[in-house]
Amino acid sequence: MMLDAIRWDTDLIRRYDLAGPRYTSYPTAVQFNSQVGTFDLFHALRDSRKAQRPLSLYVHVPFCANICYYCACNKVITKDRGRAQPYLQRLEQEIQLIACHLDPTQKVEQLHFGGGTPTFLSHDELRQLMAHLRKHFNLLDDDSGDYGIEIDPREADWSTMGLLRELGFNRVSIGLQDLDPAVQRAVNRLQSLEETRAVIDAARTLQFRSINIDLIYGLPRQTPENFARTVEEVIRLQPDRLSVFNYAHLPERFMPQRRINSDELPTPAQKLEMLQRTIEQLIGAGYRYIGMDHFALPDDELAIAQEESTLQRNFQGYTTHGHCDLIGLGVSAISQIGDLYCQNSSDLNQYQNALASMQLATSRGLLCNADDRLRRAVIQQLICNFSLEYADIEQAFNIDFQGYFGDLWPQLQYMAKDGLIELDRDRITVLPAGRLLVRSVCMVFDAYLEQHSRQRFSRVI
Repeated sequence: MMLDAIRWDTDLIRRYDLAGPRYTSYPTAVQFNSQVGTFDLFHALRDSRKAQRPLSLYVHVPFCANICYYCACNKVITKDRGRAQPYLQRLEQEIQLIACHLDPTQKVEQLHFGGGTPTFLSHDELRQLMAHLRKHFNLLDDDSGDYGIEIDPREADWSTMGLLRELGFNRVSIGLQDLDPAVQRAVNRLQSLEETRAVIDAARTLQFRSINIDLIYGLPRQTPENFARTVEEVIRLQPDRLSVFNYAHLPERFMPQRRINSDELPTPAQKLEMLQRTIEQLIGAGYRYIGMDHFALPDDELAIAQEESTLQRNFQGYTTHGHCDLIGLGVSAISQIGDLYCQNSSDLNQYQNALASMQLATSRGLLCNADDRLRRAVIQQLICNFSLEYADIEQAFNIDFQGYFGDLWPQLQYMAKDGLIELDRDRITVLPAGRLLVRSVCMVFDAYLEQHSRQRFSRVI
């Protein structure tokens, strides 16, 4: 990946900046249905056990003490810390029920605590949860796994960071969004640079392996100038990775967003300018564009994996652990085990009640068919490596690539004429001008897209 990995082309962006999926899976979660249940999950877990596949665990902690108006996560806002205890009881039951269908020797290469705010839990509760995970799963104790946790710097201090390191976490992802006080007030998230720096200093001193910072552009009261100042400050903090997300204002779907004054949102032109400046600032500071909002320093595992064409993508975003079976634990958590996707109930009471009756809380999912598997491989290649060799797909799926996708060829040729991609006899390459729009290229291969209203998805940029 060279420094000119992205070429900014305003005209192309305006034409191809459509609403579409983020492709953390294919088929996407919109396709999930209630025909899939616990029987399918047990069947998939048995296959995982037989194949001795390594595991990636995702644990969802839904609680937050304060509401951030932009948030679209599955969360429960409460000041009552006591609400965590009944949830943890049910989560521990789920861990037990799932683990007994797996082999105790299957290694957990990756672990991620997300939310909500995982550090809403007390130190004792975090200890208790990790002890329970270690008892039922084969967690690595030599610090070689990728064990990450999302951090709200307002909910963590040195002692919290020390505890997390002691429990085996070696990666942190820090929500920052924006440093401008006017923007923070407009989204109800007051967080000083000092608070954020203190958590990062602690992580470095305690030898966490990797620090990620999340930023959001398109929030109320943001301007290209004040967002550029935030990016400048963040570059000084030198995170290993950065996620720069486009804020999707969907108040009809996410109630907290109704508290945002839409008159204060930046215009589409301002959002484009923010993104363009951010890319220039980050690439100028030595970060590589990984794709889909993600940037990393050249020595980061994601950047190295992309150079070696081993980068993958799953519900946790870009990853080097796509070969693992992903087990989602907690309310709304999604699992991907072989060809099965399944999701727990997103309703806290339903989740807790199911487990109280010693039943898993699986509420919907999808079993991939042969065409899904093929298209998933194509989309993975394009979104992770910006290129695709027909021969690789032909060999893996025993098809003729151009014959199988013959009806898509006119669209691909049109994109090639526009300079998004290059179509050769033996490969598709996403060109520097098309890399920001790689989602639009992937959408061509999505067999389900026409069935759904595009309003369900955010725009590409």
